[in-house]
Amino acid sequence: MGNPNNIICRSSWERVFCNWCDTRENVLRWASEEFSIKYISPVDGKPHRYYPDFIVEYRDSSGKVKKQLIEIKPKKQTKPPVPGKRVTKSFLYEANTYKVNMAKWAAAQEFCADNRIEFKIITEDELGIKQYERTRGLPKKRQQKNRRTNR
Repeated sequence: MGNPNNIICRSSWERVFCNWCDTRENVLRWASEEFSIKYISPVDGKPHRYYPDFIVEYRDSSGKVKKQLIEIKPKKQTKPPVPGKRVTKSFLYEANTYKVNMAKWAAAQEFCADNRIEFKIITEDELGIKQYERTRGLPKKRQQKNRRTNR
């Protein structure tokens, strides 16, 4: 649906989802960032536009055609950040990101309720993607092994 020449993938995770949509027989149509939803940012109190990652039209197991609004996000951004002993810049950034995401998703849920669409957040768990450590780009187990051998 929408413009097939305007597929926007802002991450490899979104590309995985695009490929999934293209290879499923029950997915009838899909589009990426086709429209915006207005929301008020809790960080600056100003109106902004939220562009949901995907809208998917599919046939469920009973044969009924349904629509879903899909957001692809790391699981870490779907939960409030846990403060450490000190309030760091990183914590403040994560807290603001979480607040903005909650405002976007509340607006999306309202939009979906008004338009008979299901809103769904997909994380690395649903995509089957393993989380990697940022420091070296190695799987967590390998990071730990390297730490032990480096001592």
